[in-house]
Amino acid sequence: MVPPRFSIGPVGIAPATVLAPMAGVTDTVFRRLIRNQGGCGLIMTEFTSSHGVVNLKKSRKPTKAFRYLYFEPEEHPISSQLFGSDPEVMAEAARVCEGLGFDAVDINFGCPVNKVVKCNGGSGLLRDLPLVETVLREVRKAITIPLTMKFRAGWNDNELVYLRMGKLAEECGLQAIALHPRTREQGYAGKADWNRIAALKDAVKVIPVIGNGDVATPEDAARMVRETGCDAVMIGRTASANPWIFRQIAEYTATGSYWKPSERDRYDIMRSYYTMLCEMDAPDAVGKMKQFATYFTHGVRNGSKLRAAIYHAMKAEAILEMVDRFFDEELNAPSALCAL
Repeated sequence: MVPPRFSIGPVGIAPATVLAPMAGVTDTVFRRLIRNQGGCGLIMTEFTSSHGVVNLKKSRKPTKAFRYLYFEPEEHPISSQLFGSDPEVMAEAARVCEGLGFDAVDINFGCPVNKVVKCNGGSGLLRDLPLVETVLREVRKAITIPLTMKFRAGWNDNELVYLRMGKLAEECGLQAIALHPRTREQGYAGKADWNRIAALKDAVKVIPVIGNGDVATPEDAARMVRETGCDAVMIGRTASANPWIFRQIAEYTATGSYWKPSERDRYDIMRSYYTMLCEMDAPDAVGKMKQFATYFTHGVRNGSKLRAAIYHAMKAEAILEMVDRFFDEELNAPSALCAL
């Protein structure tokens, strides 16, 4: 089963589960929503430009980097994730993150998106391991909190570098590593090869290895640990549609079974998330509501009707009313009452 805990340097993480950093998803509202469900050991910010973080000092108004790095006290333990390729800028950005109170800093060597790769960020750096080493050493020297990194297996199946990346992490003094075993060329297609996580765990002797990729159920999480020996499990896309996944993993680990959400639970989580967005007065609240309508209505009877209505709405208050009305009708429908 998934281990009850693991450590990233002096930072204890319990249980051994991690919310993956996801652009456009893991903002403070979503992270706190995950925290509130229980069962998640470590949460991470959206990946943030190191140049944007350094420019925080110069800016007189809130920037994207400011929004990405904002967090509330109840989010601890929390790690900031940075991307970039300039060692000095990355080091300074890490210092800013430490000053903001993060428990750890993580470096992204995995993002496959073209606009990031073209700037030699994310998985683009997997083709320049000497630069990776320089970045790791400069950032490690710049901060006292733990430093970790998340990376892909390589650029493609002919350019696999994950074992060397693991060795570099140990040599440069990092405290944990996370592997998504697809290549940059794969993107999110095909199957995540967990054999690579197992090979990395065998190759790295000192620091924890976090496995990531294709974990959709608590059974998957347990199987990943069993088949790879990884120290912790990181979950990304599944958490968007199933914010209870970490709670379910904890229950499955403890009892061998786990609770599954009803339509009423989906209404409650949707209402809670939307209300939190409104309370934060988020400038992109309506856009977030539309984005998460797809995630939260997954498996909901007649959910396509609610999604269509939300996509055409222009105000947050109107969307909240739609959600209330829709679920009131669905939960009180004869077939729903019979199911209850």
